[in-house]
Amino acid sequence: MILRQVRDTAEDAETVQELSFAAFAEPSADAAPPRATPLQLARTRHLARTDPGGCWLASIDGEAVGVVLSLRREGLWMPSLFAVRPSARGQGVGRLLLEQAGGHARGCLRGMVCASSSAAAARRYRLAGFTLHPAMRMTGTVNREGLVDPGDIPVHRGNATHRHLLDSVDRRLRGSAHGEDHELMLGHFEELLIADALAGSGYCYRDGGTIRLLAATSKRIAARLLREALARVPDGVEAQVEYLTAEQEWALDVGLEVGLTPQTRGFVGLRGMRPPTPYLPSGAFL
Repeated sequence: MILRQVRDTAEDAETVQELSFAAFAEPSADAAPPRATPLQLARTRHLARTDPGGCWLASIDGEAVGVVLSLRREGLWMPSLFAVRPSARGQGVGRLLLEQAGGHARGCLRGMVCASSSAAAARRYRLAGFTLHPAMRMTGTVNREGLVDPGDIPVHRGNATHRHLLDSVDRRLRGSAHGEDHELMLGHFEELLIADALAGSGYCYRDGGTIRLLAATSKRIAARLLREALARVPDGVEAQVEYLTAEQEWALDVGLEVGLTPQTRGFVGLRGMRPPTPYLPSGAFL
């Protein structure tokens, strides 16, 4: 088995995504092979540039069989993708990849990961010291009658000029800013929503019907942002809110009010830190 760092190339980005699809996609004889999205490819190249020590590919006899992408931001280490080809499981590929990426976490007191329901991934993250918090995903068509909101907290579209606010909210909730990851998210997600009032501040990324990341200094502001984001989901598009743990009941309440259906799905893993709240992490950027 050979391990090497992921390179900032189109070829490596495609290889990483093919491995991800092989590891997580539902098998179907009739389905065409899935195609990587621009964001998925950009995420790989972005992390290969910003965190080369945390991004590794494993190969056996010239075939890529596993990948880990991880990032560290101001003392917080976060695995962003961990995938092993089904045909290579049980050969120690995942263990070696996480051990290699773990070197990138040296000196980080805190860790966060959004994990799938895979038993193998759960085992590896537990061995790495993560506490796994069961998570939910809410999906469905937004019932707009449930979107009644007093609107006393103004919400407006954000842009790169709000970077200081974004980093400030991040640091308050999880002890570290997303930093340059916001530049990538601003370039690929449909819109950034900002709330900034005397009562506090927060932000939310929406991409189509999916809430990609939400952070706020109070549950009241977080609920206002989530309602506004769901109100902007186009008619006919299914809404999706991911990685809700028990600490995010404010988000569960909003989702139930507008007719979304919750289902258990995956885990939010934390190491050396309490669950940030109110906070809905991004699967890719935590």
